[in-house]
Amino acid sequence: MGSLGAILKHPVDIYPLLKLKMAAKHAEKQIPPEPHWAFCYSMLQRVSRSFALVIQQLDTELRNAICIFYLVLRALDTVEDDTSIPTDVKVPILIAFHRHIYDHDWHFSCGTKEYKVLMDQFHNVSNAFLELGKGYQEAIEDITKRMGAGMAKFILKEVESIDDYDEYCHYVAGLVGLGLSKLFHASGLEDLAPDSLSNSMGLFLQKTNIIRDYLEDINEIPKSRMFWPREIWSKYVNKLEDLKYEENSVKAVQCLNDMVTNALIHMDDCLKYLSELRDPAIFRFCAIPQVMAIGTLALCYNNVNVFRGVVKMRRGLTAQVFHQTKTMDDVYGAFFDFSCMLKSKVDNSDPNAIKTLSRLEAAQKSCRESGALNKRKSYIIRNEPKYNSVLIVLLFIILSIIFAYLSANRSSY
Repeated sequence: MGSLGAILKHPVDIYPLLKLKMAAKHAEKQIPPEPHWAFCYSMLQRVSRSFALVIQQLDTELRNAICIFYLVLRALDTVEDDTSIPTDVKVPILIAFHRHIYDHDWHFSCGTKEYKVLMDQFHNVSNAFLELGKGYQEAIEDITKRMGAGMAKFILKEVESIDDYDEYCHYVAGLVGLGLSKLFHASGLEDLAPDSLSNSMGLFLQKTNIIRDYLEDINEIPKSRMFWPREIWSKYVNKLEDLKYEENSVKAVQCLNDMVTNALIHMDDCLKYLSELRDPAIFRFCAIPQVMAIGTLALCYNNVNVFRGVVKMRRGLTAQVFHQTKTMDDVYGAFFDFSCMLKSKVDNSDPNAIKTLSRLEAAQKSCRESGALNKRKSYIIRNEPKYNSVLIVLLFIILSIIFAYLSANRSSY
């Protein structure tokens, strides 16, 4: 539930952490009894616990469609990610993947750990897919076909220019945004969003992941995965892997800040997309990951630790985002707060400082003009009060007892 040290340092996290734990328990209870659906929802929790939590808020029909959409694309991504698969084997599978989802018997052994289980037992996903409504099936097939073709293209092509980078991110994530918009529309709960806004929703998340996962990708065995565009990193080092060496720390951080600045261009589109959603459950499903993304970028910016290990939001802050992101006002507030956090880290000597500040100020202007900032309580930037550690421990014990009581009476929760 988060380390005791982090909880003592941020006691405001305790209640959201308990709520998040209860939500996780609740999600586990919602796994359907049918074997193929049970596999799908159990696998969803194994490959993405946070996504499994957010998806549980949706109505059953839409939840099932998005669960299968996610697992199909996760399987496709597993094939792309497995660097041990020869190119002449991988490319045809990627291109034909949209047809395999209709095959009760198809599977392909690749990946590791839970991803290998997903691929070995993919027939469960296919069986569930074939029970979805036709509108959902057509949307999933269309996006899978386009994504597989795009992935195949970039197996044979390096990410050289920023245009290449945007194109790659479109194939692996922007299309996810388009697909989700299609599924929302097929459910009858939302109008069909413009492709440009849907694409930006995916690109903002994908670029955040690519920035955060630099070290994991560059150290991939047997072959590095390189998604940072040469047009950006070549301004700072001769080879992308040079960024991880301590002697290049100054240039590495400047390159990192350049990458973050590139991602910030999508903020306004994300805010526009979210502001046009009508269904509260769909809104939360879309909004929480976007708030997590701007929070992660704020942590990564100007942070050399991106090249040393894993940089991510503490679990308590994640719980706060999950618990408090309910309305568009909350999103405006979170984007404003995290933009302030990032802005405070901008050094005027950074080569991209002017561009970074310009993009942050444009997003902050949108947040101010919404009129939401005076209505909400900031939960990200504040001067934490000093608490006596004994009182904090006692409070933690009391809240744990309350949590146990609420768990025992979940039916009324």
